[in-house]
Amino acid sequence: MIQAAPTLALVGATSATATATGQSDAQKAKLKSAAQQFEAVFLRQMIGSMRSASLGDGMFDNQATSTFQDMADGKTADAMAKKGVLHIADLLVKQLGPVAAKEAAKAATPAAPATESPLP
Repeated sequence: MIQAAPTLALVGATSATATATGQSDAQKAKLKSAAQQFEAVFLRQMIGSMRSASLGDGMFDNQATSTFQDMADGKTADAMAKKGVLHIADLLVKQLGPVAAKEAAKAATPAAPATESPLP
């Protein structure tokens, strides 16, 4: 039977681990927010392209109507991104999550002091 190796915890490492976990949660929240914002921008562009592909002008089309439609499209895109309709944000978080975790770990780890190499 194969068993997992036990993990060892260092006394001083618990506070560092808690700090890293807090930073990791903050990084995940930032990444999720950025991914949702990207999805909203993508949806705004898609909805705008669909609206501009209409066959002709309507009877009541003017600048005010266009402005209102743009604002309504923005709100619709934000709501769709928040619900995750296209799941673009989920895919971005899944793909970029490990990269962000590595960067956070790299930033949290203190740099090793540079050693001088003797020149002959």
